[in-house]
Amino acid sequence: MKPIGVFDSGVGGLTVLRELRTALPGDDFVYLGDTARLPYGTKSAATVTRYSLQCAKLLAARGIRGLVVACNTASASALDALRAAHPAIPVIGVIDPGAEAAVAASRSRHIAVIGTEATIAGGTYQAAIRRLDPAARVTAGACSLFVALAEEGWVEGEIPRGVARRYLEPLFAVVAPPDTLVLGCTHFPLLRDAIRAALPAGVSVVDSAATTAAAVRRQVAAHGSSRGVVTWLATDDAARFARVGSRFLGEPLSAADVEIVDLGAAG
Repeated sequence: MKPIGVFDSGVGGLTVLRELRTALPGDDFVYLGDTARLPYGTKSAATVTRYSLQCAKLLAARGIRGLVVACNTASASALDALRAAHPAIPVIGVIDPGAEAAVAASRSRHIAVIGTEATIAGGTYQAAIRRLDPAARVTAGACSLFVALAEEGWVEGEIPRGVARRYLEPLFAVVAPPDTLVLGCTHFPLLRDAIRAALPAGVSVVDSAATTAAAVRRQVAAHGSSRGVVTWLATDDAARFARVGSRFLGEPLSAADVEIVDLGAAG
């Protein structure tokens, strides 16, 4: 059976894969983390698009039947190019499902979005929300330190709570604050408790990982007869991929199961 391909700049996309495996438990996946070139969030749109096309080309060569762009930065910069390069398979990013869930959740039509510098500066989430609801008000903020905290495993205690307050208080300490917050980076769900503690009561939190999994289930027919096997690929340092990735996936990964691949050969 053909697997579903998933890629990210590193391990953050494993939060998406975790939700995908829950939504499609009988399906096989190929996950590629471009660990040699992370983070994508500080790169130009042109560079992110080039890297994304290389990731997709390698996964397509593995015979995938659908492609999940489990990276907000790549979804913001490269989705159109990926769909043009691979018209025969569904290509699903994380931004549109997150935007749809945010619009559905918001009562006041004031939505906050947090993400990496590149995702926020690109304005793709803001545009996606306004396409769905032209009257929506969107407040956006870059929260780059959340990525490092998640990868270091510093997701509990006063340090992440203090960082969350520093980032989020300016977004919410206003007249008529947002009533919905989109976690616009796949690293951010690991900091959900710290983020929640910094928010006013009653704010809805939208996790794009869960909403993306639901979109994939709708758009890519489930096989249901596979064994739920995941093939692990990375572009550098299998040991670190397995160690850090275990936190994002929520279960142990072994470096021995991670194949190192060369994206230079993908063109």
